[in-house]
Amino acid sequence: MVFSSITFLFCFLPVVLLLYYVCRSIVWKNVILLIASLLFYAWGEPVYVILMILSILFNYYAGREIEAAHKKSSLAFAVIINLLILGYFKYSGFLVDTVNSIFGTSFVNKRLALPIGISFYTFQAMSYLIDVYRGDSKGQKNVLTFAVYITMFPQLIAGPIVRYQTIADQIKERHENFDQFTDGVYRFMTPDADDFREGIPMFVKGFFKKVVLANVIGSLHTQILAMGMSNISAMTAWLGALAYTLQIFNDFSGYSDMAIGLGRMLGFEFPKNFDRPYASGSVTEFWRRWHISLGTWFREYVYIPLGGNRKGVKRQIINLLIVWALTGLWHGAAWNFVIWGLYYGILLIFEKFVYVHLQKRLPKFL
Repeated sequence: MVFSSITFLFCFLPVVLLLYYVCRSIVWKNVILLIASLLFYAWGEPVYVILMILSILFNYYAGREIEAAHKKSSLAFAVIINLLILGYFKYSGFLVDTVNSIFGTSFVNKRLALPIGISFYTFQAMSYLIDVYRGDSKGQKNVLTFAVYITMFPQLIAGPIVRYQTIADQIKERHENFDQFTDGVYRFMTPDADDFREGIPMFVKGFFKKVVLANVIGSLHTQILAMGMSNISAMTAWLGALAYTLQIFNDFSGYSDMAIGLGRMLGFEFPKNFDRPYASGSVTEFWRRWHISLGTWFREYVYIPLGGNRKGVKRQIINLLIVWALTGLWHGAAWNFVIWGLYYGILLIFEKFVYVHLQKRLPKFL
């Protein structure tokens, strides 16, 4: 089920919002949200709901163990298990194909169906475990609350990636409905109506970007691509490239806007995921504005633990290349994605260590 589908807009969402706002208790609100999220996920992945539930239970008890023992070995074990599960479903085929091509072997690639959203909820679970180990977050002792964090349907499929500490308090406390008697009139008041009103235009904005802009512009790119590179002029090729540029932004940022709007309608504040990336003046600035939650995740949990920029220029360059190779691999299980990530890593290194010295001597438009 996708946010732009008729089923979601006119069946699923109205029923969920009605039940959610009728409930007074925060516990029952979370129960409704958990059930709705599992149904939302099961609509497209009925079998993999079991995998998600097992992931929730494993990471819940792993978080309890990490907080109690505070052992790096406990954290390492939990992170490795999460990576193995993600790797099995997302990267096993890539690994088999790579081994076969290098060594001439003929291992069978089973081509497993990729569970929807597994990269997002696995990264969220790992960020929770690491934050608990660091002491940035307390271990969650209520499995229902933890399950809501992992499964929350607005950002389950395509992000943004939300750190547990960002919404921990929001899961435990949200405005509850109450009755008020004013001016002789008995009214049913809902303090979170402000959140609801703020969430609607966010959702509509994202819906417009996804359905109207991305889909229409994407059809132009598809038509140009179908013509074949040998049958189109240079101007048409550039038009196709521009169309894809606008399609991918409006598609991804539109879905993120819808997720953020839905979250606000339910009383949650998710972090911004896109901030006018095509207005950037450099590649470095672009990646601070594009898929912000993913960049933040890699900075907090990979780049800084590797040493960041604290261990000299040589180590910083290696750390940047590692992060960007992993960023490419996160986007897709193929070598072209790894090369794509390294390509951006090299550009960022060039900007950071070379271009910064040339900047004052060159025209600004360059």
